[in-house]
Amino acid sequence: MENINTEKVLENVPEIKVIGEKHIAGFEFLGIEGGFGEGKKSMLARDIANIHERPLFKINQLINDNIKHFKTGIDLIDLKQILSKYMFSDYGFTKAQWGNAKHVYLLSERGYAKLLKVLDDDKAWDIYDELVDNYFNMRVAIKKNSPSLVQQRRLSIMEDNAATRKANMMYKIAMATSSETARQSLLAHAAKELTGEMTVPVMKHKEYTATQIGQKLGITSNKVGRIANQLGLKAEQPGQNEYGRWANSKSRSSDKEVPQWLYFDKGVKAIESAIK
Repeated sequence: MENINTEKVLENVPEIKVIGEKHIAGFEFLGIEGGFGEGKKSMLARDIANIHERPLFKINQLINDNIKHFKTGIDLIDLKQILSKYMFSDYGFTKAQWGNAKHVYLLSERGYAKLLKVLDDDKAWDIYDELVDNYFNMRVAIKKNSPSLVQQRRLSIMEDNAATRKANMMYKIAMATSSETARQSLLAHAAKELTGEMTVPVMKHKEYTATQIGQKLGITSNKVGRIANQLGLKAEQPGQNEYGRWANSKSRSSDKEVPQWLYFDKGVKAIESAIK
């Protein structure tokens, strides 16, 4: 959880006002205004947990696990950071509940929509529509015959969820395949689903030092180097080719870095063939 400057938050947060119990479409929760702008409605994570029939610790865990996506003062506020400990009863908490709670999250409509991304299920979406239509500020736009912001927001979030699920599936398939080429291609397409841009696959090579090759083939590292030079395996510094690449390595005799040729699998096979 990010560190919150309590004085700064208190200075910038508009007045938070409890407006009483709300009963909407069979849901009962505490109505709250402020915190995210004058007259803006907000909801306690506790009430969201009750409405969605999830344990509160699970909702808090989902928020904490994705906290980098929530902006303090815009998406959520931790009431424990800004309210006097004597105000717990105003928000329906007992003294013990307030004292034992590590966080008491208050979410704006935008914060609630972000939470829906990780709560993604049919019931969650139905509840979201009901609360947005009848509690949050978007109901004003609907009454004025504005375009259906509710549907637009829902479709946008659902598209993001679909892309995330598709990318996750591609990632799992990539990790299960034995083909390095197929793996890199799948990972590139997974990145495109998340970012909209195709990441050019960079093929990873296993790399071996002359010492490692010498130990494998039963010869000295110096002989490995001589054979590589005779076969012309090494690229010009500081480059690479199909047989290997140049890298900087710390010298054994000093703190200076010296160029070292690292061999790819094809380079190892070339050395092995030369010996045979």
